[in-house]
Amino acid sequence: MSFNTTTLAAPGIGHRALFVQHWRAKIFLFLGMRASAKMVFQDVLQRAPKDLLALNSLGFSAMHEGNFVLALTYFEQVVELSSETSNAHFNQAFVCEELGRLDDAERGFRAAIAIEEKMDRAWYGLGLVLVRQGRLEEAVVAFKRNTQLQPMSPFGWYQLARVHVDLKQADEALVVIRNLKGFEPKVAAQLERETGLKVGNLS
Repeated sequence: MSFNTTTLAAPGIGHRALFVQHWRAKIFLFLGMRASAKMVFQDVLQRAPKDLLALNSLGFSAMHEGNFVLALTYFEQVVELSSETSNAHFNQAFVCEELGRLDDAERGFRAAIAIEEKMDRAWYGLGLVLVRQGRLEEAVVAFKRNTQLQPMSPFGWYQLARVHVDLKQADEALVVIRNLKGFEPKVAAQLERETGLKVGNLS
Protein backbone atom coordinates (compact mmCIF):
# COMPACT_ATOMS: atom_id res chain seq x y z
CA MET A 1 0.00 0.00 0.00
CA SER A 2 1.26 3.45 -0.78
CA PHE A 3 1.95 6.15 1.76
CA ASN A 4 1.06 9.81 1.60
CA THR A 5 4.20 11.39 3.00
CA THR A 6 2.90 14.93 3.23
CA THR A 7 3.39 16.64 6.56
CA LEU A 8 0.52 19.02 7.22
CA ALA A 9 2.13 20.69 10.19
CA ALA A 10 5.43 20.29 11.96
CA PRO A 11 5.52 22.79 14.82
CA GLY A 12 8.32 21.05 16.72
CA ILE A 13 10.63 19.97 13.91
CA GLY A 14 12.07 21.67 10.86
CA HIS A 15 11.42 20.36 7.39
CA ARG A 16 15.06 19.35 6.83
CA ALA A 17 15.17 17.49 10.13
CA LEU A 18 11.86 15.83 9.31
CA PHE A 19 13.23 14.73 5.92
CA VAL A 20 16.24 13.17 7.63
CA GLN A 21 14.06 11.36 10.17
CA HIS A 22 11.85 10.00 7.41
CA TRP A 23 14.86 8.60 5.61
CA ARG A 24 16.28 7.12 8.81
CA ALA A 25 13.02 5.29 9.40
CA LYS A 26 12.82 4.11 5.79
CA ILE A 27 16.36 2.72 5.99
CA PHE A 28 15.49 0.88 9.19
CA LEU A 29 12.45 -0.61 7.47
CA PHE A 30 14.53 -1.60 4.45
CA LEU A 31 16.94 -3.39 6.79
CA GLY A 32 14.08 -5.12 8.57
CA MET A 33 14.66 -3.16 11.76
CA ARG A 34 10.98 -2.53 12.51
CA ALA A 35 11.46 -1.63 16.16
CA SER A 36 14.05 1.06 15.32
CA ALA A 37 11.82 2.50 12.59
CA LYS A 38 8.91 2.55 15.02
CA MET A 39 10.95 4.54 17.55
CA VAL A 40 11.89 7.10 14.89
CA PHE A 41 8.29 7.53 13.78
CA GLN A 42 7.11 7.85 17.39
CA ASP A 43 9.68 10.61 17.88
CA VAL A 44 8.51 12.33 14.70
CA LEU A 45 4.90 12.14 15.81
CA GLN A 46 5.67 13.75 19.16
CA ARG A 47 7.05 16.79 17.37
CA ALA A 48 4.87 16.67 14.25
CA PRO A 49 1.50 15.21 15.30
CA LYS A 50 0.03 15.54 11.80
CA ASP A 51 2.82 13.78 9.94
CA LEU A 52 1.02 11.37 7.63
CA LEU A 53 4.01 9.11 6.99
CA ALA A 54 4.49 8.59 10.72
CA LEU A 55 0.78 8.02 11.34
CA ASN A 56 0.51 5.52 8.49
CA SER A 57 3.70 3.73 9.45
CA LEU A 58 2.73 3.41 13.09
CA GLY A 59 -0.68 2.17 12.01
CA PHE A 60 0.93 -0.59 9.94
CA SER A 61 3.34 -1.34 12.77
CA ALA A 62 0.41 -1.82 15.15
CA MET A 63 -1.27 -4.08 12.60
CA HIS A 64 1.91 -6.13 12.28
CA GLU A 65 1.89 -6.55 16.06
CA GLY A 66 -1.77 -7.61 16.00
CA ASN A 67 -2.94 -4.48 17.82
CA PHE A 68 -5.80 -3.49 15.52
CA VAL A 69 -7.40 -1.17 18.07
CA LEU A 70 -4.24 0.93 18.18
CA ALA A 71 -3.88 0.73 14.41
CA LEU A 72 -7.37 2.14 14.02
CA THR A 73 -6.52 5.18 16.14
CA TYR A 74 -3.70 6.03 13.73
CA PHE A 75 -5.69 5.39 10.57
CA GLU A 76 -8.64 7.41 11.85
CA GLN A 77 -6.29 10.37 12.22
CA VAL A 78 -5.03 9.83 8.67
CA VAL A 79 -8.61 9.93 7.37
CA GLU A 80 -9.27 13.15 9.26
CA LEU A 81 -6.15 14.74 7.79
CA SER A 82 -6.34 13.24 4.31
CA SER A 83 -9.99 12.45 3.62
CA GLU A 84 -9.50 12.86 -0.15
CA THR A 85 -7.08 9.90 -0.27
CA SER A 86 -8.50 6.49 -1.14
CA ASN A 87 -5.72 4.64 0.72
CA ALA A 88 -6.64 6.41 3.94
CA HIS A 89 -10.20 5.13 3.81
CA PHE A 90 -9.09 1.67 2.69
CA ASN A 91 -6.69 1.23 5.60
CA GLN A 92 -9.30 2.37 8.10
CA ALA A 93 -11.89 0.03 6.55
CA PHE A 94 -9.50 -2.92 6.57
CA VAL A 95 -8.86 -2.54 10.30
CA CYS A 96 -12.56 -2.03 11.02
CA GLU A 97 -13.29 -5.31 9.26
CA GLU A 98 -10.65 -7.07 11.36
CA LEU A 99 -12.32 -5.66 14.48
CA GLY A 100 -15.76 -6.78 13.35
CA ARG A 101 -17.00 -3.23 12.89
CA LEU A 102 -18.69 -4.16 9.65
CA ASP A 103 -20.82 -1.04 9.14
CA ASP A 104 -17.76 1.17 9.56
CA ALA A 105 -15.77 -1.11 7.26
CA GLU A 106 -18.44 -0.90 4.58
CA ARG A 107 -18.48 2.89 4.79
CA GLY A 108 -14.71 3.00 4.54
CA PHE A 109 -14.47 0.72 1.53
CA ARG A 110 -17.28 2.62 -0.22
CA ALA A 111 -15.52 5.92 0.54
CA ALA A 112 -12.32 4.57 -1.02
CA ILE A 113 -14.25 3.41 -4.09
CA ALA A 114 -15.97 6.79 -4.40
CA ILE A 115 -12.53 8.40 -4.65
CA GLU A 116 -10.87 5.68 -6.74
CA GLU A 117 -13.50 3.57 -8.49
CA LYS A 118 -10.86 1.22 -9.92
CA MET A 119 -9.38 0.34 -6.53
CA ASP A 120 -9.71 -3.41 -6.90
CA ARG A 121 -8.77 -4.28 -3.31
CA ALA A 122 -11.50 -1.98 -2.00
CA TRP A 123 -14.10 -3.87 -4.05
CA TYR A 124 -12.70 -7.13 -2.68
CA GLY A 125 -12.82 -5.86 0.90
CA LEU A 126 -16.35 -4.60 0.38
CA GLY A 127 -17.37 -8.00 -0.95
CA LEU A 128 -15.99 -9.75 2.13
CA VAL A 129 -17.86 -7.35 4.42
CA LEU A 130 -21.11 -7.83 2.52
CA VAL A 131 -20.76 -11.61 2.81
CA ARG A 132 -20.31 -11.31 6.57
CA GLN A 133 -23.43 -9.13 6.65
CA GLY A 134 -25.40 -11.75 4.72
CA ARG A 135 -25.92 -9.42 1.75
CA LEU A 136 -24.89 -11.97 -0.84
CA GLU A 137 -26.43 -10.41 -3.96
CA GLU A 138 -24.54 -7.19 -3.27
CA ALA A 139 -21.39 -9.21 -2.60
CA VAL A 140 -21.68 -10.73 -6.09
CA VAL A 141 -21.64 -7.23 -7.58
CA ALA A 142 -18.55 -6.29 -5.57
CA PHE A 143 -16.60 -9.44 -6.43
CA LYS A 144 -17.55 -9.17 -10.10
CA ARG A 145 -16.13 -5.66 -10.18
CA ASN A 146 -12.99 -6.89 -8.42
CA THR A 147 -12.52 -9.62 -11.03
CA GLN A 148 -13.04 -7.12 -13.83
CA LEU A 149 -10.25 -5.00 -12.41
CA GLN A 150 -7.99 -7.94 -11.51
CA PRO A 151 -8.95 -10.71 -13.93
CA MET A 152 -5.79 -12.75 -13.31
CA SER A 153 -6.04 -12.74 -9.52
CA PRO A 154 -7.75 -15.87 -8.17
CA PHE A 155 -8.97 -14.35 -4.91
CA GLY A 156 -11.97 -12.46 -6.24
CA TRP A 157 -12.94 -15.37 -8.49
CA TYR A 158 -12.77 -17.79 -5.56
CA GLN A 159 -15.01 -15.62 -3.39
CA LEU A 160 -17.40 -15.05 -6.28
CA ALA A 161 -17.81 -18.77 -6.82
CA ARG A 162 -18.43 -19.39 -3.12
CA VAL A 163 -21.12 -16.69 -3.00
CA HIS A 164 -22.82 -18.15 -6.09
CA VAL A 165 -22.88 -21.52 -4.32
CA ASP A 166 -24.38 -19.95 -1.19
CA LEU A 167 -27.05 -18.40 -3.42
CA LYS A 168 -27.78 -21.84 -4.95
CA GLN A 169 -26.50 -20.58 -8.31
CA ALA A 170 -24.59 -23.68 -9.37
CA ASP A 171 -24.28 -22.81 -13.06
CA GLU A 172 -22.86 -19.38 -12.29
CA ALA A 173 -20.36 -20.95 -9.88
CA LEU A 174 -19.33 -23.49 -12.51
CA VAL A 175 -18.66 -20.71 -15.02
CA VAL A 176 -16.27 -19.16 -12.51
CA ILE A 177 -14.56 -22.49 -11.81
CA ARG A 178 -14.13 -23.14 -15.54
CA ASN A 179 -12.57 -19.70 -15.95
CA LEU A 180 -10.18 -20.39 -13.07
CA LYS A 181 -9.07 -23.65 -14.68
CA GLY A 182 -7.54 -21.56 -17.44
CA PHE A 183 -5.01 -19.79 -15.21
CA GLU A 184 -5.31 -21.11 -11.63
CA PRO A 185 -6.12 -24.84 -11.94
CA LYS A 186 -5.21 -25.53 -8.30
CA VAL A 187 -7.76 -22.98 -7.06
CA ALA A 188 -10.34 -24.39 -9.46
CA ALA A 189 -9.68 -27.90 -8.15
CA GLN A 190 -9.99 -26.63 -4.58
CA LEU A 191 -13.38 -25.12 -5.37
CA GLU A 192 -14.53 -28.36 -6.98
CA ARG A 193 -13.55 -30.26 -3.83
CA GLU A 194 -15.17 -27.74 -1.50
CA THR A 195 -18.42 -27.33 -3.42
CA GLY A 196 -18.83 -30.76 -5.00
CA LEU A 197 -19.28 -29.09 -8.37
CA LYS A 198 -17.50 -30.30 -11.50
CA VAL A 199 -17.00 -28.22 -14.62
CA GLY A 200 -18.29 -31.11 -16.73
CA ASN A 201 -21.66 -30.65 -15.01
CA LEU A 202 -22.17 -27.21 -16.52
CA SER A 203 -25.58 -27.16 -18.22
